Amino acid sequence: MSILEDLDRETLIALAGSFARNWLAHDGLWFQAVEREHGLEHAIELDARAWERFSPIEASRIKKLLGLPPRPGLKGLRTALDFRLYAVLNRQSSTLEDDRLRFTMNECRVQSARKRRKLPDFPCKKVGLVEYETFASAIDDRIRTRCIACPPDDHPEEYSCSWEFWQEE
Repeated sequence: MSILEDLDRETLIALAGSFARNWLAHDGLWFQAVEREHGLEHAIELDARAWERFSPIEASRIKKLLGLPPRPGLKGLRTALDFRLYAVLNRQSSTLEDDRLRFTMNECRVQSARKRRKLPDFPCKKVGLVEYETFASAIDDRIRTRCIACPPDDHPEEYSCSWEFWQEE
């Protein structure tokens, strides 16, 4: 890591954004290649399988990086969501009240790109269910997940998707 240690703060921030954009571009190109070969439904199924494996890995690494305890609850999940790889690319928000955490993707880079090209929303709910459930439970195995809205669901203009989390004892 010595090459990174010599970089200034602005360059490190720019580099984090570049890494995230490169990862997202690779993810999108992989998905498109599978979709061309095998169709949308099969591509979504394989994407869900990949997220089922990736999300807990990402959650575990974030927990370790931040020094979160084994069961940090909804506050820990809220913090961890801000450190996901795509958090530097998307505009997201969360509120924690009445033992419920609501996480909202206010501006999703993927959906915004589709909107600019006059395409319908990408139907990411099936993958999102796997992604958010496995991420949340890897942060704290007591946390449960519910989708409020995610494409192909109808959703308001102010967000692409929204999720609710709560903790069972």
